[in-house]
Amino acid sequence: MAGPKPRVIALTKREGQSYGFFLRVEHGEEGHLIRALEMGGPAELAGLKDGDRIIRVNGTFVDNLEHSQVADLVRKSGMTVTFHVVGEEAYKQAKIDGINLADPQSHRPQSQPTMNGVSAPAPKLKLCFLQKSSAGFGFSMRSSKGEQGMFMVEIVPGGVADKAGVKVGDRLLEVNGEKIEAATHDQVVEKVKVSGNSVMFLMADEDADKYYKNKNLTLGAGLATVKHLPLKPRIAEMTKGSNGYGYYLRQEPNIAGHFVGEIDRGSSAEKAGLKEMDRVVAVEGDAVDDCTHEQLVEKIRHLGNRCCLLVVDAETDKMYKMGAASPLLYWEEMRGSLPNPSHPVPAVSPVPAVSAVPVVSAVPAAVEKSFKPKMCHLKKTADGFGFHLNGIQGVNGQYIKEVVKGGAADRAGLEDEDIVVEVNGVNVEKLMHEDVVKMIRSSGDTLDLLVAEKAAYDHFKAKGVTITPQLLAAEKTPCAPAIASEEQTPNPPTPPVQARA
Repeated sequence: MAGPKPRVIALTKREGQSYGFFLRVEHGEEGHLIRALEMGGPAELAGLKDGDRIIRVNGTFVDNLEHSQVADLVRKSGMTVTFHVVGEEAYKQAKIDGINLADPQSHRPQSQPTMNGVSAPAPKLKLCFLQKSSAGFGFSMRSSKGEQGMFMVEIVPGGVADKAGVKVGDRLLEVNGEKIEAATHDQVVEKVKVSGNSVMFLMADEDADKYYKNKNLTLGAGLATVKHLPLKPRIAEMTKGSNGYGYYLRQEPNIAGHFVGEIDRGSSAEKAGLKEMDRVVAVEGDAVDDCTHEQLVEKIRHLGNRCCLLVVDAETDKMYKMGAASPLLYWEEMRGSLPNPSHPVPAVSPVPAVSAVPVVSAVPAAVEKSFKPKMCHLKKTADGFGFHLNGIQGVNGQYIKEVVKGGAADRAGLEDEDIVVEVNGVNVEKLMHEDVVKMIRSSGDTLDLLVAEKAAYDHFKAKGVTITPQLLAAEKTPCAPAIASEEQTPNPPTPPVQARA
């Protein structure tokens, strides 16, 4: 018995926007239901109806999956997602009739093009980015009687449109992410003019137009190839070294997204091509726009010694957003042919063998004296305390980074990588980052920090010694209080959180 024919709906959302519906499971109802459609949202405009059942997400059959698994598939899809949905009544009847909705044959699928007798992939739409030259964009378009939309009728050979992948006969679907199929010729021309010196087109060539016609499918950037776009996202494959991957993740005030901060020279991150202020789009192909800073850091940590990031620089990010397209489209196209790392993995230096018999130092007291914490007294200047407190929100442990030369922290003796043990006499080793930041903010104009360089910290921890100011007794040389200086580098007193990867 033939089952219901599902509707295929592709949704695209912009940065910070939702798809405009709730995915629910309800007592007494089977399936994953569409509810609470937002009027005018992407889902309603694409044709989703209240009570529709989602049976596939990006081609994966989900009718037999848990609700959380389906929600996760939608979340990981990023800025675009494709659903196969069945209406409420048709779904219920299929269940009564015992139809296997996972069986494509039960849906009487629409024909698909074949190549050499086997099914070929569906043709793709295309995104074309045009940057105006002194000769203009190099195309002419017009409407066709009895056809929706605008069609390209003339392309200047070697012109902007030609180089961008636009061909005669292409149908224009969107201008800068906005659908124009119902617009008049004059309205479309005005949209192109208003766009200025650059414009993004979503187009269907003749093959794609013929394939998608009458398929009850909402067309969007999620069905497009990005091979014609001049700027490319970058796939950075890294292997962790002795000092990690060698870069920082940071969040910028008032800017959505996760960004690459400082990169260590010669590190795996530098060799993989990461650049400061690259935006991280995905980790191992999973979109991270909806992750918190802490969740992203944990995701990378859990990967072990290898990590693959999809990143975009500011110009590439701007171009993709112009077309309401996700950079994950690039990942999907490249996934089957990811390049090998352009640099060989550095060999780990062999560690000298350690004798089974412990070696006792002839002067243990002198060795022990080399490991001491530091008590640093800081006096805030107009430029703050002059350091970054690094850590991960929700995770224990804080350390010093980016000590400003000549600033309060520098003059007090703080150094990069010093581990913070106490703040104003309170041990903070087991406190969360946000709690320590609050303590420093409430400290006023003076701040006392008990810190230890990493080697000293590890030494005391290995011996089970609690780090306290009493360890300074053997050598009472606390750091000198900060004094005024004419040479000061501006630095905010509470810089943004960074996490080292």
